[in-house]
Amino acid sequence: MMNEEQRWAAVLAKDSNQDGEFFFGVLTTGVYCRPSCAARRPLRKNVRFYETPADAEKDGLRPCLRCRPLAALGRDPNADRIREVCRYIENNSNNDASLKLNDLAARAGLSPFHFQRSFKAVAGVSPKQYLEAVRLRNLKSSLKDAKDVTTAVYDAGYGSSSRVYERADTRLGMTPQQYREGGRDVVITHVTVVTPVGQMMIGATDRGLCFIQFGDAQADLLKALKKEYPAAQLEEMAKPYPAEFNRWIAALTEYISGGQPHLDLPLDIRATAFQMRVWNYLQSIPYGTVQSYGEVAAAIGAPKAARAVARACASNTVAIVIPCHRVVRGTGELGGYRWGLDRKRTLIDQERSHRPSVN
Repeated sequence: MMNEEQRWAAVLAKDSNQDGEFFFGVLTTGVYCRPSCAARRPLRKNVRFYETPADAEKDGLRPCLRCRPLAALGRDPNADRIREVCRYIENNSNNDASLKLNDLAARAGLSPFHFQRSFKAVAGVSPKQYLEAVRLRNLKSSLKDAKDVTTAVYDAGYGSSSRVYERADTRLGMTPQQYREGGRDVVITHVTVVTPVGQMMIGATDRGLCFIQFGDAQADLLKALKKEYPAAQLEEMAKPYPAEFNRWIAALTEYISGGQPHLDLPLDIRATAFQMRVWNYLQSIPYGTVQSYGEVAAAIGAPKAARAVARACASNTVAIVIPCHRVVRGTGELGGYRWGLDRKRTLIDQERSHRPSVN
């Protein structure tokens, strides 16, 4: 049995190994959390420790919507409700009238405010973003088989083609017609820089970064870029680089050297709804810490999907910006990493050595 000082030390370290072993409540906010909760740490004088969620709830505390402490015990009641709503959205994505926030909240038995927060905590995205991801997934599938773009647009549940083009810049990564033609006429500029973990190729469209990968030879990296975007027009970026691109390169190289703990760079990538949930969650894992594939699966409301989480990590095309290196096996072993386990270990060690100290 840990004493209070040991429990407080685990909370300060955000020790996921203690999740489910005890819970801590914050009297000033009225919530209780698991030890690994990513929220800002409260003052020690406002914290109480509990053996079970029931003990915390007797003190009038409610479960944190960010870390979902009941999920640590495998029984988050909101998670099941939200998963049912996700299936409902997927099955009714072409029906605007039944997918309003108030209607979805009523279906989950929650107020619109708590539904919105719970949905994002479980799914990793807002209900609106989840609906857009489902529709875009359907659109991508339909574009390859439908007789024309307009038919595919309406079949996917969009009221007009203009709504698709409004979202294309941030979600589809290219216009529907370009996607239908396999990325034809999409220009990706690329550059290769030397980093402490080997050569890094950065590829970008005019909307953001679409390719960040490590390798031992530029030729191999270029081959990987061509495989990822076979119909795109690839161009090596000419010097002088645009000012915005220079800022992106500087942020990436500074991060790898340990001088930039947080990356917030524009991305132009394609993803399924599930990949988006995983990738969004990976970006919330605190700098210098790791979680297991199972912990990530539980955190996004899919506790049995650890293998699918691993596949989503392996599908990541933008290394370090989506930090899939922070996910390891439940045994503590590194697990897989498409750019090599030595690089994964180096990135983890680098983060840990530069993690801000907690007073």
